Amino acid sequence: MAVVLRLKRFGRKNRPTYRICAMDRRTRRDGRAIEELGSYDPNIANTDGAEPSYKLNEERAKYWLSQGAQVSETVSSFLKSSGIDIVAARKG
Repeated sequence: MAVVLRLKRFGRKNRPTYRICAMDRRTRRDGRAIEELGSYDPNIANTDGAEPSYKLNEERAKYWLSQGAQVSETVSSFLKSSGIDIVAARKG
């Protein structure tokens, strides 16, 4: 089973919120997740010095990377801004 860390869309029309999830690659975008790792709200303005508009369980994200999970482009940017080196986390 190929695992991917990616976003799952929630929220109402024209005001989305997302959950950062570990999912099987074959699962549809809003399908069943293996594990939910955090959330992201693009509607909150992220100005300099403010809290990020996402929350992430970094420990579990590192675990999934060590198990060989792939990462979507957006989640990759969240991991980098959290200070997680994706290549180093894959090696354990």
